[in-house]
Amino acid sequence: MIRGGFVYIMANYKRGTLYIGVSSQLPRRAYQHKHNVVPGFTKRYALHDLVYFEPHEDIREAIAREKRIKRWHRAWKIELIESQNPDWRDLYPELF
Repeated sequence: MIRGGFVYIMANYKRGTLYIGVSSQLPRRAYQHKHNVVPGFTKRYALHDLVYFEPHEDIREAIAREKRIKRWHRAWKIELIESQNPDWRDLYPELF
């Protein structure tokens, strides 16, 4: 059985460094980023704010979307974030 997933973007501050990821368990994954549980890019650049996410019914759709967004120009990624979250608020509390 294939479950849904989320495409998400983490940032360190407004218009700062961005990380685009995909997860079937967004609350857990965002927690890991926020608390530096896993070493890597998000820990190195302190990307703790969940500034964008979108749900998908099928994880394969989410993975395909993540790959497309990663190829976008930076300005397009910023436009995507600001279309839903113009103040770049941390959306993590909204997951609960």
